[in-house]
Amino acid sequence: MQAMRDHPTLWIKGNTSDSLKGKTIVLAVTGSIAAVRTVELARELIRRGADVYAVMSEAASWIIDPMALHYATGHEVITRITGAVEHVEFCGMSGKADLLLIAPATANTIGKIASGIDDTPVTTFATTAIGSDIPVMIVPAMHEAMYDHPALAENIEKIKCWGVRFIGPDIKEGIAKIASNEDIVLQVERQLGSKKLAGRRLLITSGSTAESIDPIRILTNRASGKTGMELALEAYRRFAEVTIVHRNRIGFAGIKERYAESASQMTQAVLEELVCGYDMLISAAAIADYTLDPADTKIKSGEELTLHLKPVAKLIAKARDKYPDLLIVGFKAETGTGLDELLKRAMHTLEASKLNMIVANDVAGSGIGTDDNEVYILTAENPGHVYIKGSKRVIAAALLDEISHLLMPRT
Repeated sequence: MQAMRDHPTLWIKGNTSDSLKGKTIVLAVTGSIAAVRTVELARELIRRGADVYAVMSEAASWIIDPMALHYATGHEVITRITGAVEHVEFCGMSGKADLLLIAPATANTIGKIASGIDDTPVTTFATTAIGSDIPVMIVPAMHEAMYDHPALAENIEKIKCWGVRFIGPDIKEGIAKIASNEDIVLQVERQLGSKKLAGRRLLITSGSTAESIDPIRILTNRASGKTGMELALEAYRRFAEVTIVHRNRIGFAGIKERYAESASQMTQAVLEELVCGYDMLISAAAIADYTLDPADTKIKSGEELTLHLKPVAKLIAKARDKYPDLLIVGFKAETGTGLDELLKRAMHTLEASKLNMIVANDVAGSGIGTDDNEVYILTAENPGHVYIKGSKRVIAAALLDEISHLLMPRT
């Protein structure tokens, strides 16, 4: 057992995050060519702190050798049910698995699960997990014609009624392709993570805006949108309903995205969304302060040019005016200020804009376009501030911890 715990592949455990720390995931692999993707999938789960054990059907072993998944997980691969009753050990009533993840799942396996047939190690695990009320997630992968078969559609709907979640597929090139590893991992994190934000609706603005000079040129800033995207992902992991307004793309199922290029488009999109009812607006975007009337055709180059800029109406002011009870989080970026002055300016903005929380940072050294940042969180209710330094994913998690306190039901 000591040798297994010290397997070299486990040196990566928790390197990305601890979002799956303490969780045991059984990765069940069936006979789709997409099985070749499972080595990296297992390692991505481990990088987030999970203990991963693999179980394979015989057909899966024709495509990928069990040794590959032994390497990927650091544990012996289950290729048959023995006297150790592995399916009960992991997925029985007192089993140690937190999740059975069937990836990839063929049409054949899905049909067997729907019919309660357990003639492979994978389907035996599935029958046991469903009967024990252990969470099951299925990631289909097959040719599109197979996925479109009416019997398969009926089987999927039947299985969903048992509380089983499906991830994907991604229909491309006539194939119902396995979902991306990034999407699978995100859905697993949501399934096994905190449910504190369940039922909460969060609207997030992110990144830079762009003001047109002419049909080709724009005025913008250096904001990358990484913080906003990490906030959207973290809120989704915590079971919130998330909409993000930006001019980038996340591309994960479950997160609603609205494209907005200019400051006025972003403001319009936010106000349209707020009509639908949200618990909070997180205004993380670096929205332009100035705009201009763009030329209809390309401005000739090589000549001196004067641009007449005019101030942009503030999104937060419009949102607060229309929704006085809405919880709003703002961001305050400064350059070259000392800490005392930064906090003073942030507090002034917090009070003047009637915010519930503000996130302040000095971007002279880092923050804009970087992967890391250091920020100070101030709230209207509590004196002082919270200081966070680290990757933008770490910062997003810390911000969501503070935001969760604001969203707690008032008594």
